[in-house]
Amino acid sequence: MTDRPADAQTDADDGLPALPPLSRRHLGGLLAGAASAAAAWPGAVLAAEGPRKVLKLAFPKAETSFDPAKVNDLYSRTITPHIFEALYAYDHLARPAKIKPLTALAMPEVSADFRVWTIKLRPGIFFADDPAFQGKPGLVNGRRELTAADYVYAIRRFTDPAIKCPTVSTILDTGWVGLAEARDAAIKGKKPYNYDQPIEGLQVLDRYTLRMVLAEPRPRLLETVAASDLLGAVAREVVEHYGDAIDAHPVGTGPYRLKTWRRSSQIVVERNPGFREMVYDAEPAADDAVGQALLRQFKGRRLPMIDEVRVSIIEESQPMWLSFLNGQVDALVTNSGRVPPEFAAQAMPGGQLAPNLAKRGIQGSRSLNPDSGVALFNMDDPVVGGYTPAQVALRRAISLAYDVQAEITQIRRGGIPAQSANVPHTSGYDPAFKSEMSDYDPARARALLDTYGFADRDGDGFRERPDGSPLVIEMATESDQLKRKFDELWRKCLNAVGLKIVFKPAQWPENLKAARAGKLQMWVLGGLAAAPDGAQQLARYYSKQVGGQNMARFRSAEFDRLYEQLLRLPDGPERQKLFDEAKRIEVAWMPYRLTAHRMEADLLHRWVLGYRRPLFWQEWWHMADIDLATWPEAKA
Repeated sequence: MTDRPADAQTDADDGLPALPPLSRRHLGGLLAGAASAAAAWPGAVLAAEGPRKVLKLAFPKAETSFDPAKVNDLYSRTITPHIFEALYAYDHLARPAKIKPLTALAMPEVSADFRVWTIKLRPGIFFADDPAFQGKPGLVNGRRELTAADYVYAIRRFTDPAIKCPTVSTILDTGWVGLAEARDAAIKGKKPYNYDQPIEGLQVLDRYTLRMVLAEPRPRLLETVAASDLLGAVAREVVEHYGDAIDAHPVGTGPYRLKTWRRSSQIVVERNPGFREMVYDAEPAADDAVGQALLRQFKGRRLPMIDEVRVSIIEESQPMWLSFLNGQVDALVTNSGRVPPEFAAQAMPGGQLAPNLAKRGIQGSRSLNPDSGVALFNMDDPVVGGYTPAQVALRRAISLAYDVQAEITQIRRGGIPAQSANVPHTSGYDPAFKSEMSDYDPARARALLDTYGFADRDGDGFRERPDGSPLVIEMATESDQLKRKFDELWRKCLNAVGLKIVFKPAQWPENLKAARAGKLQMWVLGGLAAAPDGAQQLARYYSKQVGGQNMARFRSAEFDRLYEQLLRLPDGPERQKLFDEAKRIEVAWMPYRLTAHRMEADLLHRWVLGYRRPLFWQEWWHMADIDLATWPEAKA
C-alpha cells in the first residue's frame, strides 16, 4: 500500500522473498542470577535465578535496514519502533485508535489554522549507551539525553539528498516550511546538506521545546509524529560515528536495542538496560471486555516485560507453520510471520480455533486488516501504461478478468474484495461502497479488448496490440510456493480473455527497488495502513510521490488538486466528498487494481501473554509477557 511516514507500509502481500531459510536451532539463554540481571537493568524485577524471557518470532521475508531514513518495508519497520521513539504513540489497548504522549510531555499546542505545532519533551529520557557518545560534550552523568534537536535532525535526514530516502516525498508533502528549500540548495549547489542552517519549519525553542511550522494546514499532523518506526529520535553523533554502517547501528531511546544481526537470517533485540521507568498503562473503552481484562492483568508492570526478542527469517509457508507447531516460533501474528494463508483453514476452520490447537492451549483469533492487496501497472510502460482510451481499456480489461473472489477463497482463505484504495479502520472507508474495482466479468473484459482493437490476428489464442505488435504482459514476482499460487491464478484469468502473461521472479527487495525506479511493468504486493487517516493511502496516486509511494507513476492534475485538499481539510462531510471523488478517479484510470482486504488469523502459544493486534503501529513486544509457568524453556 502506500508507504510512510504519513502513509502505509509496503509488504509482500503473502509473497515471501527468495532468501535462504534459517536453520532452526533451539535458541535460549539463562541469566546467571538476579544480581547480574539487576546489574544489566537497574531496578529489574526478576525472580532469583529466574530465566531470561525470550520471545521467538519470524518474518516471511528479509529486513533491509535499521536506519529509519532508509527503510520503507514493513519488516524493518517492525524492528525500528522497538528501538526508536517518536514524540507520540498509539495507546496499546484503545479501540478506536487513540494517540497519547510518548517522549512528549503533553499533547501539542496547535494554532487555530493547524499550521503551528509546539511540543515540549519530557526531560530525563536518554539514548541507549553507545560508543558513539564517548567523549562527546553535553552528556548528563555520562549519558546522552534526548533533546528537541534530535527530532529536528531526524526529520531533516529524510531530505538529505545523500541518503536517497525512499519516503522523502512524503516528508516534503507534509510541508515543513523551508525543508524543501534546504534540500534544493544542497542539490543545486552540489554541496553536503547543511543541517546547521536553521529553517522556520523546524525550530528548537529550548532544550526540550520543538516548534513545527507548516506551509499548509495539517489537522492530522499528530498521526505523522506518532510514527516511531520512522520518525523516532536519532542522535547526530551516532550517524556521524558509524557513517555508511549506520544501517546496522540503530541507537534510540526505546525499550530495546539491537543485540545481533545476521542479515536475511536472524535479528535479535534485547532489553535496553538504560530504558527509563515506564509502566504498563492504557485506556481501553469501558465496554471493551478484552482490553479491560488486559489492563487489569498488567497495569503498573514495568516495561518491557520480555528480555529478548529473536526474529528468524523463514521464507516458506510450511517451515513457518511447522516452526510454530513445534514451539520454535512463539506466535504467528500480524507483521511477524502471520499464519500462512494455506494453513488458515486448518488453524481456524469456520473462523474458530481448531480443537487440536485449543487442546494445546494455543490462543487464536481472526480479524480484518487495515490493508489491501495491490496490483500496480507502470503508467510509463508502453505496454500497460498510458492515458489513451485503448490503454485505459486494457488495464480495465485486466482488472475485470481477474477473479479476486477465487483469490480470497482459494489462496487467502479469508478476506473481502477491495472497492477502493481506502482500507478498513480508516477514514474514507465505507463498507457499503461498491465499485467496478472488485468486479469479475470476463465477458466485459473481452468486449473492451475487442472494441479497442486488441485482437488475436495470428490465431495462436493470444491477442496482439491494436497496431498488430505482440502483446505480452510481464509481471514481477517472487519464487516461493505461495506466490506461485497467485501467479497461476493471474495466468489462468488473463489467458481466459486471450492475454498472454509471463512472470519474472526476483527477490522481493529487488522488485521493490525496481518498482520505485519504474523498471517493472506489473507487480502484485500489499500494504498496511499506518494511521487512521484514509488520505494516506491515496499518496500512491499523487504525482509528487512518483518514485516513492506512487510506484504506478500515475500523474493526474485533477487527482493532485483533490489530494492536496484532503490534506488541508479537517474531518467532516466536505472531506468525505473528496474521498468519494478520489474513488471515481481510481477506477476510471485504473493505475492500480486493488484486490482484497485480508482477514488474518493470529495464533500464539499459551505462554505468550498480553498480545493485542495493533491497527496502525508495529510496536507491541514491550507490552507482552511470557508466562513462566507454561513456558517450556523455563523448565529446560
